[in-house]
Amino acid sequence: MYLQSIRNLLDHLETTQIGAIRDAGALVATALLGDGVVYCHEIGHSNQNDFLDRAGGLAAVRPFTFSFAVTDPVPECRKNRPGGREVARDLESVRLAVLSSNLRAGDVMLLGSVSGKNRSPVELAKTCREIGVKVVAFTAMTYSSQVESLHPSGKRLYEVADVVIDTGAPYGDAAVTIQGLEVNALPVSGAGAIVAGWMVWETAIELMIAAGKPPTVFQSVNRAGGPEFYKKMKDQYEARGF
Repeated sequence: MYLQSIRNLLDHLETTQIGAIRDAGALVATALLGDGVVYCHEIGHSNQNDFLDRAGGLAAVRPFTFSFAVTDPVPECRKNRPGGREVARDLESVRLAVLSSNLRAGDVMLLGSVSGKNRSPVELAKTCREIGVKVVAFTAMTYSSQVESLHPSGKRLYEVADVVIDTGAPYGDAAVTIQGLEVNALPVSGAGAIVAGWMVWETAIELMIAAGKPPTVFQSVNRAGGPEFYKKMKDQYEARGF
């Protein structure tokens, strides 16, 4: 049953998402050919790690992560004082990360949220676009269309991105009905995001080759001569940026 769910998901990508995937790949290629940088933030459940530093993958895919912590304890009697801004602190951290980062207009940010309702990815997409960074979002439209946003704007991720790729996950993500269980089991969003993501990179590679500027692609360090080739490719990427 799970395999059939994955087959259905692959059919969905092939029959309905090729246009969006090509658009995303074109954004990536345009950025890399135009002195831009391509970043990958959370795609959902750490699936973005599949695109980073991988054999057969683009050296140009850069991680975008951030953390922000303040140590300022108060006594119990001073908690919940008037003037607190707790509801906005998470969003302010996102904006601070973008505005103090190496992001520039013309760069590309890939990010995702299965439901598309959560505050941080929506804020990240909005802030990136405010400074001219193109946003590619991975989300599950069947799921997202049935939930309310937690972001103050009321927007879901698919409503604030330049290109939206529907990973094909169902409402709630779990895709398989198993007799004896009260709920569906086995999520498919991860598989959808990873397959769609590699299709985006494939498109970008093809477009860059067609433009006469093939990108730097890694091979496995576990092959004979692998570590040396990896270092050569890293040096090549650092020297030319793609």
